[in-house]
This record gives sequence, structure tokens and C-alpha cells, in this order.
Amino acid sequence: MANHTENNTKLGMFVFAGLMVLILTFYMIGKNLSMFGSNFELKARFSDSNGLLAGNNVFYSGIQAGTVKSIAILNDTTIELTLLIDVKLKPFIHKNAIVSIGTEGLMGNKIVQIFPQKGAGSNVEDGTLLSGRKTANMDDMMQTLSRTSQNIEGISKALRETVIEINESSVLELLKDKKTGPNLRSTLMNINETSIHANELSQNLNELVMQVKKGKGGAGLLLSDTGFAANLNKAVTKISSASDHANNLAAQLDQIMKGANQKNGFLGFLLKDSLFVKRLNTSMDNIEKGTDGFNQNMEALKHNFLLRGYFKKLEKKKAKNP
Repeated sequence: MANHTENNTKLGMFVFAGLMVLILTFYMIGKNLSMFGSNFELKARFSDSNGLLAGNNVFYSGIQAGTVKSIAILNDTTIELTLLIDVKLKPFIHKNAIVSIGTEGLMGNKIVQIFPQKGAGSNVEDGTLLSGRKTANMDDMMQTLSRTSQNIEGISKALRETVIEINESSVLELLKDKKTGPNLRSTLMNINETSIHANELSQNLNELVMQVKKGKGGAGLLLSDTGFAANLNKAVTKISSASDHANNLAAQLDQIMKGANQKNGFLGFLLKDSLFVKRLNTSMDNIEKGTDGFNQNMEALKHNFLLRGYFKKLEKKKAKNP
């Protein structure tokens, strides 16, 4: 009886040990731990783990290279990852490699990816600290999509209001008018022709200016002839001198008239003496009467038979030699 109990106890201990070994094997397989190979550690630092957990997979150039051993908080802004990497990949990983935290698939588990960089670099050693690079996670992308959606909503609302305003305005009626197209086309053609004429006018003016600069044509000759400029200068000087003489003459005449008005001098005396003026008028009347009498006497002589032939000869002579 005692031997039977002892055998049962040994059997139970053996079964328990087998279960423990099986559970440990499943655990190590689940954690991607190498039970028969060797590993080495690499480290990387980030400001945020983005939901990464110990035991998540580590990939190097898309190849599974190991697992995340531990995640430690160094301070309020730095988190250090310890990566357990298969020693077979040690010759291929260099110190200039970049480590980033990503997602397995679109909504899968978090993973760590090691990307090789171009350029020569020394091989990593056990405990080497690699540079970390932050990548956009799903939360960042969702926030960006949310902001983009809000912007699109605002743009759609603005476009809707603009379309409503255009539909209610007279612009749409103008566009629907069948006469608008031909009129607009005719206007554009007129503008085009005007532009062509303006271009031709500009070219002609440019040619005219070039000819004037070269001394061609009347304007160019006048502008480029130094002798003409000198003669013009002399003419202006003479005109200025004549103007000065005219001013002096006007001043002298003004003084004479002032003297006459003030009864100074002989002219003033003659103009202001009423008796002299009266006698002068009488003399002018006598001269006029004498002139009339002389004319009458000459007319009587023309009709006198003694001198009539003489005056006829004079008239014929005047007719021949007008």
C-alpha cells in the first residue's frame, strides 16, 4: 500500500513538472524568445512609447529580428527601450541605423522597426544606443483627418453659399443670355484690333524717335543742327532787345503824355490853350474852303475851250498807261 502511494506521488510530480515545462515553452514561444540560440541587446530612446509593450516584435529591414525586452522611464520626457536581437543579425546592424515605433498592419499590434542607413558605419555592440525617430501614429493621423474634415466642411459650406449667391444674382442671367456671347466676342475682337493699332503706333513713334536721335527728318535736323540753335539764340536775343527798346519808348511816351496833361512844355501849352485850338480850327476850315474852290476852278478849266484839248490828251495818255 505504501509503495502504491509513493508511485502515485512520483507520477503526480512528474506530470506537474511536464506541465510546467510545457507552459514555459509556450510562454517563450509566445514571447519570441530563442530557447536554443543567443541574443544581444540594443537600446533606443523616445519621448512616447505609443502603446508599445514588452514582448512586441522587432523587425530589421522587414525581417523579424527579436522582441522588446523592457520599457523604462528615464524622466518625464524620455523613455528607453531595451531590444533583444538575434545575434545572427549583429554583423548587419550598424550604429547609424534608425529605430522607430510603428504598427503591424493598419490596426495591428505595435512593433519596433530598425532601418539601415546609407553610408559606412561600425557594427553595433551589446548595449549600443541607436537613434530613435518619431513616426506618425494612428492617433495623429486621426486628428489630422479630423482637422481636414472640418476644413472640407467649411470649404463646402462657403462653396454652397457662393453658388446660392451666384444663382440668385444677375450674373447667371447674363451668362444665359444668348446675345452675351456674340457681343463679348465682338468686344474682344475690337480690343484685339485696338491693341494691334496701338502696337503699330508705338512702333512708329519709336522709329520717329530713333530718326530724331540720328538727326534725320525736319525735327531731327532742327534738334541736331548746332548752327540753327545758335541762330535761334541770336534771334531770341534780338527780340529781347527790341522788347526792351519798345518798353523804353513806351515809358518816354508815357512821360510826354503826363507832361501834356500837366501843361508842361510846348505840347501841353498847345493842347490846353483854347484860343490856339479855336484859331487852329478856323485855319483848317479856311484851308478846306480854299481846297474846294481850287477844285471848282480846275473843273472849270477842264471845260474851257482853250484848255479842253490838253485835258483830253492827258486822259487818253492815262488810259494807255494806267
